[in-house]
Amino acid sequence: MAQYVDGFVIPIKRKNVKAYKKLASWGCKVWMKHGALSYYETIMDDFPNHGAGFKKMCKLKNGETAVFAFVTYKSKAHRNQVNKKVMKEMSATECEMKMPFDMKRFAMAGCKVIVRAK
Repeated sequence: MAQYVDGFVIPIKRKNVKAYKKLASWGCKVWMKHGALSYYETIMDDFPNHGAGFKKMCKLKNGETAVFAFVTYKSKAHRNQVNKKVMKEMSATECEMKMPFDMKRFAMAGCKVIVRAK
């Protein structure tokens, strides 16, 4: 059962979603190979006007949407072990990966699970 989650919010140009999906599919294989419990990459397509909303929070421009992604782990220590292996594999990868989004607008956080359902 997942006790720790890494969450990501990434503004991205709609025209770059296909390139992002290719990168995300590769990331999924790498994280799962190294022990992540689950891996999700989603594209936002519905932006209700509740509170500030993701659209406003991400400062989305015309032609943009956002990725909401998360990876689950047994614990923070497990996350650290998995990510160490993932980063090692990524740095050993010969091919240069061009990010299809602006890394300055990328947001990530490690999250302790406080409520869950089975």
